[in-house]
Amino acid sequence: MELELRHLKTIRAIAEAGSLTRAATALGLAQPALSAQLKRIERALGGELFERGRHGVRATALGELVLERTRIVLPAVTELQQEAARFARTPRTTTACFRLGGTHGPLLGALVDRLADVVPDARVTTCTSWSERELATLLTEGRLDFALAGTCGSAEPPGADGLSWREVAVDPVFVMLPDTHPLARRSEVDLTELAGEEWACVPGDGCFGDCFTAACARAGFTPSRMYETDTASLVHLVQVGRAVGLCRATFPTTPGIVSRPLAGTPLAWRHLLGWHTAAQQPPTAATVLAQARLAHASVAARSDSYTQWLARQTRVP
Repeated sequence: MELELRHLKTIRAIAEAGSLTRAATALGLAQPALSAQLKRIERALGGELFERGRHGVRATALGELVLERTRIVLPAVTELQQEAARFARTPRTTTACFRLGGTHGPLLGALVDRLADVVPDARVTTCTSWSERELATLLTEGRLDFALAGTCGSAEPPGADGLSWREVAVDPVFVMLPDTHPLARRSEVDLTELAGEEWACVPGDGCFGDCFTAACARAGFTPSRMYETDTASLVHLVQVGRAVGLCRATFPTTPGIVSRPLAGTPLAWRHLLGWHTAAQQPPTAATVLAQARLAHASVAARSDSYTQWLARQTRVP
């Protein structure tokens, strides 16, 4: 049996109800039918999702993992359905064209994928740059329609008159470690424990480097060396143990590397979507922004370390 969206809704309903009896009533099913359906879902996922007891049900470790993913996937699908319905009601007289720029490969790729589904006839081209200012210039000159950029924390986005920047998401900055590193098994790492390490990150023209140096100073040390390099070289430096890396929490799973949150979240990255207000119609901008947010949700859902971090945040009183 393949897992379907309705199965995720069933799992969430059981967890929220706290018992199969109450969940069956809420779903309009007989309890034996719901029990049989749950068994089929558990077989598809490879293990029990709930422990049954006299006072109801409680999620197992596998159940908690699945429930955390549903908290990302189900709202994203609902937003997609609403946006698709709005888009379907919007008259289209010409073939859409999206010239997209970005600094974040996984997020940019996920946005292209989403637009290909929502606007199947559109022509999409992309370009990448580590410079947020360059992307802003390309928007101003009319050489890009939309750009995915970012800022460190609450810093101002790259500016020019006529540009509009809207927040897509805010991610914690994680540290990348070789999977043989003594701290690799930790659920999170304190920045002070990395005082003796050399570091690597991708280049940029914002304030991230200064923010990192300030975070290290608060932790009581000065980083001995920082390699600013492309993503492939950064991954290599971490894999061979030359350096530990800084990455956004959505960095994809990579062989030989683990990504871990920094305790207390001393650094954050704000994903932004920008466009020139004179060049884009509000409905088009709203569509691309909605798809960018869905793209981020899909990328985040594929990161085990990020979903586990999110789960811990939701349990904090």
